[in-house]
Amino acid sequence: MSGGSGGRSGTPRRIALATIAAAAAAAIAFVLRPVRQAHLLSGPAMPSTAPADRLALVPVDPPRPVPELRFVRGDGRAAALGEFRGRAVLLNLWATWCVPCRVEMPALDRLQAALGGAEFEVVALSLDRGGPPAVEAFYREVGLRALGAYADPTGEASRALGAVGIPTTLLIDREGREVARKIGPAEWDGPEMVGAIRRHLGLSGGAGEAAVVAPTSRR
Repeated sequence: MSGGSGGRSGTPRRIALATIAAAAAAAIAFVLRPVRQAHLLSGPAMPSTAPADRLALVPVDPPRPVPELRFVRGDGRAAALGEFRGRAVLLNLWATWCVPCRVEMPALDRLQAALGGAEFEVVALSLDRGGPPAVEAFYREVGLRALGAYADPTGEASRALGAVGIPTTLLIDREGREVARKIGPAEWDGPEMVGAIRRHLGLSGGAGEAAVVAPTSRR
């Protein structure tokens, strides 16, 4: 009987000791959390040591080569990012189910209408599993007329570029190197953003820096 009584009295003590130990561990973790966060923020995974400008375009210094990406056009034909070599490219990863992506697509369409050509191209690459049909349906729904339709149903582009989410946008120079990146949506046709794009990509100046790009018809 005495042994049973001792076992019962020992149980509360063990519970109390376990509770104290758990509380101490939680306190230590709370104190060390800022240290771990500071280490993560200062680690080598950050894309650039240069500060982001107020438009959140983060320069990549030095510029780094962009892997060759393969995808399909709106008509189903095969395409590759290398086809745009010699032109500066704004590569935007998006999807029709991404609400911020949907919001910014008209601005990208207006940017392409104003600046697209022999010197610059907006490549809006959809990650929709539905492929080109999903992209074309969205373009018709929203009335996009200047952007080309491109899709990567496999999502390989996102993995190859290390995108942490969408929309993710890369500015790529004429040599196929990433010079800046932005995570999240933007007013891509705003005068300040157009000016920042020109500076990062070394594009010639124009009216796009002085005023918001106006909508235009599809070419």
